Amino acid sequence: MMEEFVRFTNQTQGRERLFRAAQYSCMLLHYLLEQNPGQEEVVMKLKRLESNMSSGRKLFRLGNTVHAIVAARQATQLPNLVPRFCLVASNLNRALYFVCDTVLWLVSMGFFSDVDQKKWRRRATKCYYYSLVMNLAEDMYELGWRMERAARTEAPGKEREDQGQRIQALSSQATGGLQPLLTFFYFTLRDHPPLLLDVVKNLCDLSSPLNELGLYKTNAGVLGLCGLISSVIGILTVTKPHLKLKP
Repeated sequence: MMEEFVRFTNQTQGRERLFRAAQYSCMLLHYLLEQNPGQEEVVMKLKRLESNMSSGRKLFRLGNTVHAIVAARQATQLPNLVPRFCLVASNLNRALYFVCDTVLWLVSMGFFSDVDQKKWRRRATKCYYYSLVMNLAEDMYELGWRMERAARTEAPGKEREDQGQRIQALSSQATGGLQPLLTFFYFTLRDHPPLLLDVVKNLCDLSSPLNELGLYKTNAGVLGLCGLISSVIGILTVTKPHLKLKP
């Protein structure tokens, strides 16, 4: 256990995920404590810690633009058109997001004084939002493909045969109402943990840009909870690579 923790924290990505989890934990905690009188000092400390965690994460993200561009180039080699398009678009938007993020970090360090931070922050948020939308589109394509394959395949053995019949029955009923279709979604996601984790992570991450862009306003408690869930999933996929969705 200790060796795994050391190996995890030796990775830049691992340390960034820990900082992210701490940042959103602070956001959630100070939101909860703000509801109680007499906690003003603790709330201010949590807000300062949250800000420090956010600044620390920017350091770990320096250079991620190159990683995103490499990932986009690798995605161009995928044989299937839809995942190829979604992942190339997602990684290119991630690269632009990291460029904007680096500019904002340089401004905060005092390297530039005539940069419109509000405009660059909005650009970064839009790029992050588009990247997440493309990720979710790829997730939905993967989900649809697995549902179709599960509905058509019956593996040998009674247990698998029963499961195949159940899935086919659900598939045939999918046009008759929403509940059978949602049940079909449930069985498919349950049988593919990497896909389930990726969908949950992307949906949680989406709350922040939706709030920043004014598309769906929420509060710091929801943002903190969603960010914490996403961060825990990120930590899990770093420590357990087999749980990371592969294109």
